Amino acid sequence: MKKVLIPALGLLLLIVLAACGGNTAVTEPMNGETAVMEDNSTDAMTNESMADHNDNAAMDDTPSEAMDTHNDNMAMQDTDMEAADDNMAEANMETMAEKPTWQTIALTNAQSGETFTLGDFAGKTVFVEPMATWCTNCRQQLGNVAQIREQFGDDVVFIALSLETNLSDEDLARYAADQGFDWHFAVMTPDMLQALADTYGRTITNAPSTPHFIIRADGTHTDLKTGIDSPDQLAQFIQEAQS
Repeated sequence: MKKVLIPALGLLLLIVLAACGGNTAVTEPMNGETAVMEDNSTDAMTNESMADHNDNAAMDDTPSEAMDTHNDNMAMQDTDMEAADDNMAEANMETMAEKPTWQTIALTNAQSGETFTLGDFAGKTVFVEPMATWCTNCRQQLGNVAQIREQFGDDVVFIALSLETNLSDEDLARYAADQGFDWHFAVMTPDMLQALADTYGRTITNAPSTPHFIIRADGTHTDLKTGIDSPDQLAQFIQEAQS
């Protein structure tokens, strides 16, 4: 009986060992498959991270591109402003070039001592009366001017220019004060007298003919007018130049 049990137990042991060996063989491929799945998951996560990084990098580049565009726009605006300034400067130079010489010659206000030119009053109407302190016709004409000055206020500048190029500012100021004339009085320079004669002819140098003209607000000037005008005629002359 014992001899029969021993072979039977040995056979049972072999069956158990075989069974255990088979489980091990099955388990190993499963572990290998798990490793492959883990590797694939890791690769997928790595690819997603790289994609996110590239997206973030692209977003980071966008502000730089926007700044470049902004800087380009600013540069274009600066260029446009510089071009506008250049155009204005050229326009001012052209305007100065178009002015007659006698509008650019410096004069001295005999009563205030201030220096000015006939071209300094752009935007206003300028009434100019060449005269002489010894001329009675001039005195009468200037008296008529005095009657209409307040009528025009600050819109019209009145200037009396002495044809006596050797007269002192003090003597001209005294003449104006004695007559009650309180607007611009100045002594012409020889250069200015010649420049006016070049424009208007020698008649402008004849004080008793009471020559007078007007510089319009845009810098152009009227023809020379002579003769003693009444206050109404003077006012009409100015109003026509303003229209």
